[in-house]
Amino acid sequence: MRSFYLKIAVIFSAILVIFGLLVVFITMKASSEIAQEAIQKTNRDIASALAHEFQPMLSESFNQEEIEAKLTELSGKNPQFDFYLLSREGYVKSIIPANRENVALDKIIIDTDPLDKFINGDPLPILASDPLNPVRKKPFSVANVSIMGSEGCYLYVVLEGDQFTQATAMITDSYIVRGTLMLLGFVLLISLLTGLFIFSNLSKRLKKIKKTVTGFERGQLNDRIEVQGNDELSDLSVCFNRMADTLVENMKEIQKTDRLRRDLVANVSHDLRSPIASIQGYLETIQMKGESITKEELNSYFGTVLSNTKKLNRLIDDLFELSKLDAEEVTPNLENISMAELIQDLVQQFKPIAEKKGVLLEAEFPKNPNTLIEADISLMNRALTNLIDNAIQHTPEGGKVTISSVKSGQDFVLEISDTGIGIPEKDLPHVFDRFYRADKSRSEKQGAGLGLAIAQKIFRLHGAEVMVSSVENEGTTFTVAIPGNGF
Repeated sequence: MRSFYLKIAVIFSAILVIFGLLVVFITMKASSEIAQEAIQKTNRDIASALAHEFQPMLSESFNQEEIEAKLTELSGKNPQFDFYLLSREGYVKSIIPANRENVALDKIIIDTDPLDKFINGDPLPILASDPLNPVRKKPFSVANVSIMGSEGCYLYVVLEGDQFTQATAMITDSYIVRGTLMLLGFVLLISLLTGLFIFSNLSKRLKKIKKTVTGFERGQLNDRIEVQGNDELSDLSVCFNRMADTLVENMKEIQKTDRLRRDLVANVSHDLRSPIASIQGYLETIQMKGESITKEELNSYFGTVLSNTKKLNRLIDDLFELSKLDAEEVTPNLENISMAELIQDLVQQFKPIAEKKGVLLEAEFPKNPNTLIEADISLMNRALTNLIDNAIQHTPEGGKVTISSVKSGQDFVLEISDTGIGIPEKDLPHVFDRFYRADKSRSEKQGAGLGLAIAQKIFRLHGAEVMVSSVENEGTTFTVAIPGNGF
């Protein structure tokens, strides 16, 4: 019974069988009760009418033969009814059954409560015992009569007489029940076949879903469920497909993150190993030479060690800063700042560095110098510093770095352009990746490759976006669109 189709087919079949039996039982019971109620309402006054005819025969004497003759006459005219005379206690005084010889009159007693309810006008139907079959309740008509001065006796008419009951039983046992059962059986069979067909179609769709899910579990990550129709199974299929797409994307992201982690470890190891090896080498040299080392050599060695130590500090600071930005632990302290003043300060800061390298550094301020942005001045300073320093480092002697700013709609657009060596087109999508360098030689004069990644994180923290365009051997332009705050 592991098959879903087999389980649901068995359950559905059992429900149909039980339902069919209940329908047969309820239908026959209801039809019988309806017929009884109709007969009783139709013949409600028959006993009252007959009481007037019988009363003169019962007032002074009780002629059993005369009474039975009269009841026989009435019964013969309408074999549907059986007639009885009952005492006030319910004992049968006279009866006209078909097999009267086999009936002991003194042993038959009828419960008179239903009879009194009928006479008192209680709502119909009201059923009472059949003297020939006391355990069976039948519709009746009754009226009070006086028998030899004894008040409160009953003329009791059973409206489904014994002959009528036998006749209806024969008819019921013949074609009516058989026809009804055959029709009901046919309807149930059609319902069963229809249900099994629907369940078969349903189970096929479930098997397809199971097959796809099992395949996905076993590594067939490109398999998706075919969506059919517009029902709950279709919704389930759509949800699974979306979940599968999300899982595949997450797996790709995890793989990318793992690859970046390995690259991070490799790059950090490389960037740490080089200055540490240099520091170690110079310190060992100083130790080996001892007192024979000259003052000039010692100062030169210390200068190199100090330079490498500063480089290590910068790398470690960058790593800590980038990790905080990745973890969203940095909350900018926003305030209104003037971009013109910030750019002017940065130009003054980098002008000596640019002149030392033989690079011309210029700034083109906007027509309205009072343009304001809402930003954290220290973070924005750090991000712009990284872009300007990157431009100067990649611009050869005699080149030019230009910082220009304009107000474009609601945004403040800042461009940092250089006339340097440019960036190959294949490397442009990766310039903001951490530790990425277009120059694979990893020159010691270059940074660790974290500056642009940090700058991008800071700009996004302010709702700004940074883009890059470049032409090899002509130069590179970084464009930053910063949300403006006023004039």
